[in-house]
Amino acid sequence: MNALAAEAARLGSVLAGLGPADWARPTPCPPWDVAGLVGHVVTTLARVPVMLDGPAPAVASVDAVDYYRPDARFGPDVDAARISSGRSLAAGAGSGLSAEFDRVWRSVVTRCAAEPADRLVSTRHGDAMLLTDFLVTRVVEVGVHGLDLAAALDREPWLTPEAASTLTDLLLPAASGVLDELGWDRVTFVRAATGRSPLDPAAREVLERSGLRRLALGPA
Repeated sequence: MNALAAEAARLGSVLAGLGPADWARPTPCPPWDVAGLVGHVVTTLARVPVMLDGPAPAVASVDAVDYYRPDARFGPDVDAARISSGRSLAAGAGSGLSAEFDRVWRSVVTRCAAEPADRLVSTRHGDAMLLTDFLVTRVVEVGVHGLDLAAALDREPWLTPEAASTLTDLLLPAASGVLDELGWDRVTFVRAATGRSPLDPAAREVLERSGLRRLALGPA
């Protein structure tokens, strides 16, 4: 949860400084513009309290890696709904979108801090997960889409140390020696591992040999 709070605070500081033209910029996740993509991120965070209000499953059956498995959750109908919900939330929030993002992420962190370490939740896809594992997927949403927003805003890509560590551990558990071999920092690795920057054949071979976990992240 520390990683989620740190990365959300970092993104929030960027959003607070955007002007009207910035919100309309296209992103690497078409058809979303910056506002639509932020609306999507807010939507993904707002699911946490909904799950906590529901009944807890008896046992966990999915972890953060399995959550991103390639199945119907990334099908055309689900993707269309995902795109529409992000746009709708952005349109509804209007000029208050930055404040809405801030309100939602802070409420999620506060709510989760009161939950026991073994709290289980059921996702909208029917996955039974530890809350701690589901929060890792929210770091993916805030952190990786933060990289997309940095590209859209012509800024240097950012990841807080907490989020970079969480994402690296998710994508490549034995990363330390591998990143040294490639001469990469964690931001460079996360961008490459999630398709945000090109991956040359030599680096691809090193990562695959080292057990890179490929997440199905959908078209966006």
